[in-house]
Amino acid sequence: MANGNMAGESPMTLDALEKGRCAIVKAVGGQGALRQHLLDMGVIPGARMEFVKSAPLGDPLEYRIHGYELTLRREDASQIEVEPIASDQAGHTSYFESDLSDDEAEHPGLGEGGRFHSRADENPLPDDTVLTFALAGNQNCGKTTLFNQLTGANQRVGNFPGVTVDRKEGVIKGHPNTSIVDLPGIYSMSPYSSEEVLSRAYILDEKPTGIINIVDATNIERNLYLTMQLMELNVPMVLALNMMDEVQSNGGSIRVNEMEAMLGIPVVPISAAHNEGVEELVDHALHVAHYQERPGRQDFCDVHDRGGAVHRCLHGIMHLIEDHAERAGIPVRFAATKLAEGDSRVAEALDLSRNETEMVEHIVGQMEEECGLDRAAAIADMRFSFIGKVVSRTVVKPQENKEHARSAAIDRLLTGRWTAIPVFVAIMAAIFILTFNVIGPFFQDLIQLGIDGVTSATAGALDAWGVSPVIESFILDGVFNGVGTVLLFFPIIVVMFFFLSLLQDTGYMARVAFFMDRSLRRIGLSGSSIVPMVMGFGCTVPAVMAARTLPSERDRKLTILLTPFMSCATKLTIYGFVAEAFFPRNAGWVMVGLYLLGILVAVVIGVVSHKSVFKGEAIPFVMELPNYRMPSAKSVGRLVWDKSKDFITRAFTVIFVATIIVWFLQSFSIRFELVEAADDSILAMLAGWLAPLFAPLGFGDWRFVTALIAGFMAKETVVSTLSVLFNGTGALVSALSPAAALSFLVFCLLYTPCVAAVAAIKRDLGGKWAVGIVVMQCAVAWVVAFAVYLIASLVI
Repeated sequence: MANGNMAGESPMTLDALEKGRCAIVKAVGGQGALRQHLLDMGVIPGARMEFVKSAPLGDPLEYRIHGYELTLRREDASQIEVEPIASDQAGHTSYFESDLSDDEAEHPGLGEGGRFHSRADENPLPDDTVLTFALAGNQNCGKTTLFNQLTGANQRVGNFPGVTVDRKEGVIKGHPNTSIVDLPGIYSMSPYSSEEVLSRAYILDEKPTGIINIVDATNIERNLYLTMQLMELNVPMVLALNMMDEVQSNGGSIRVNEMEAMLGIPVVPISAAHNEGVEELVDHALHVAHYQERPGRQDFCDVHDRGGAVHRCLHGIMHLIEDHAERAGIPVRFAATKLAEGDSRVAEALDLSRNETEMVEHIVGQMEEECGLDRAAAIADMRFSFIGKVVSRTVVKPQENKEHARSAAIDRLLTGRWTAIPVFVAIMAAIFILTFNVIGPFFQDLIQLGIDGVTSATAGALDAWGVSPVIESFILDGVFNGVGTVLLFFPIIVVMFFFLSLLQDTGYMARVAFFMDRSLRRIGLSGSSIVPMVMGFGCTVPAVMAARTLPSERDRKLTILLTPFMSCATKLTIYGFVAEAFFPRNAGWVMVGLYLLGILVAVVIGVVSHKSVFKGEAIPFVMELPNYRMPSAKSVGRLVWDKSKDFITRAFTVIFVATIIVWFLQSFSIRFELVEAADDSILAMLAGWLAPLFAPLGFGDWRFVTALIAGFMAKETVVSTLSVLFNGTGALVSALSPAAALSFLVFCLLYTPCVAAVAAIKRDLGGKWAVGIVVMQCAVAWVVAFAVYLIASLVI
């Protein structure tokens, strides 16, 4: 059935709600995975939603529900039927009424070996067993921050949905016999995205000995929805209430003892960012995992809710499929709930007979008829009804959340109708100006002084020692010239990563996705694709991995196809080296122009692909807008350190080796005799075969071809190779015209990404796609570089 409400007149739809007005959801239309995702996000009959604003271009729309901001496109909002409520009720975003008593609940002591821990019935695991934990939670709940606190691992921390795109593992500090897996942030156990499929498969198939479920205590209604599904898996579990410091600073509180008693699992208040309560959380997690203390409650349906229809349905299905669930290794309660929802993956795994399937459908149909909701809406309603009871008895909500109020004030500027796009352009322009014209050049000058000093001292020492001219050439012209030139652009790369980290950690990138969605739809993508693309300005490898968060295979492929056109930070070494040699007064503007050209080419390729290979519509834009948060100095510092270490490591490994190889091949002939002219070298002979292909572009010299080939290993090696082959910028400038230099820069901008990026593409899309993207990018690079060369030859 398409609607959540099966009877009555159809009220107005959500897209027609006026700004600042509230309404009660009456029915959720649509079908398939999107509808299930909306239900899992709390858009269920009875939920209260407030229309906050529309994006600058009029679509998508921002709503407030269950204490958080949710974005929907107009088309999707038109599928949700609502009933407006009185304006004096518009300040409330939750439909749960408080039912707190004055009596303080007694501490249950779950997970502590207290009086509820029965040693007579215990069945502890052997002491040498490695305890494996799944760290699960919603996006933006501080999960990766907690993972860092637990393991000390250098794990990327961000504030955009889906920052954890791979399974990360670590060992809990001080407990070597443990292993914890940081699962991707998910909203439910429904298979809407690849992250949810991965998380569900890990828990069901690999069967961890325990689950640490972290929830955002400032937004507890939505977070507990996943908690209930995890409890149905019947795995020992601990609930971590994160951001309790924010709850208390806002004047709210949570009655932890009573919540623990109602849920039947240990509940531990923590602040992951400040490392508060983490040690207690670890103690509880180790206890429940070692003694295999499973959730004390898995049945959340009330016999009195909606006449007990859901209760009878689930228990009827459980009795019917019990033997199938046991054979499939799926907890029977979880299996029954998912069957009732209509989860095809679980139905396939249970392998029910035709009669059993028909009986399940009959039971579900009876439930729909009795409760007046379709199957998926009925199960979501059951879960949120239980959450309502828990929240009403355990949570004291503040009148105003300071973080939300601050975010709303900032959003008036950063996502305002007339200010959002100009501010975004201004921010990106400021980043480029500071990177290329202010901060970067300052540190470049300092590094240049250091390189010159070391080179001069080394040259003097070699002369004093009477070292062979060949060895001296190898050290000075090869190693020092090649690696030193690359190190010169180290500050620019670090500064670029620093600013990109700030954009992501503050929560601003989610807003960029919000107001860029409509523009990206013109090339067949959703706003969600903007994040991998912006990450591409840092490095293509994590950008490709970030595309895994997109639930549509079509959108993933198209996003990965376009991401390499976003100029990665390591290409800055090429731009800086060549632009400063040929256009010293306008080097900064040349580099900015290259970035803009890359974006323009990506748009054109996107439009063409959307109308040919990737026909169809972009995935729906359903996204949570997190509160703005001050970036953690530790998080930003960790990212900058990781990228700095990676760059230095490559400078002294890949680039060092490449420099040695290039120096050797350009110094010796095919008979391994030292040559006086590089034109007689092995390298000249090999690269000369390909040089004619680039003659129409203005750089048919074999030395440039060699640099491009070396750039496939790592883009920095283009610079080190040119430095070795030309032994300085003077010879380089005399070898190319300014028009040819622009053509060379454009080709470097657009041609194949490095081998690491190609490997990431192959891992996600397969070998054929990887090869196809490499060939396509080289072809596009040749055509655009040829056009630039012709135009520049006429102008310059």
